[in-house]
Amino acid sequence: MQNSINWPEDYLPGLTDNFCSNEVIISDLTSADIWKYINDTKYWEHYYSNVSDIQFYDNYKGSKLYNNARFSFKTFGFLIEAKIIEYKEPQFGKAARISWHGWTGEHGTDKRLDVIHAWLIEDLDHSRVRVLTQESQKGKPALELARTLPNPMINGHQEWLNGLIHSAQTKLEL
Repeated sequence: MQNSINWPEDYLPGLTDNFCSNEVIISDLTSADIWKYINDTKYWEHYYSNVSDIQFYDNYKGSKLYNNARFSFKTFGFLIEAKIIEYKEPQFGKAARISWHGWTGEHGTDKRLDVIHAWLIEDLDHSRVRVLTQESQKGKPALELARTLPNPMINGHQEWLNGLIHSAQTKLEL
């Protein structure tokens, strides 16, 4: 049985204003291969065109994510403030997980957007790895994104997944 994302109750898919899900299952890679390129933000801008200006808070000088890390980045035209809310590195027999709460805009305004963006990476039988990324969103900007065709979230996150996989396959080094 495959694992699923651990959702905070107020972000359960189907109960928020927008939800997107993207998944890739590929052979000849491991969760550790993938982890390197999702956990270390220095790679993101090299394989995903929709992210920029990644910065960490709390005087952190590194580029790797960690439990409770605070960071910001630009994506989909928004400056997103974020905090890691789930962080589990790959371990034998257990899925790796990274989730962050992201937000932009002032509380109580039409510009407020709150999201949970989650990644699940798990090794499967037959030398395969599964990478699942899902995002559940609340706020007026989320409603607008949900009505847009083609769906920018689905397309953008698929680009992120494709770049992530390609980076692991080619062993991108910076």
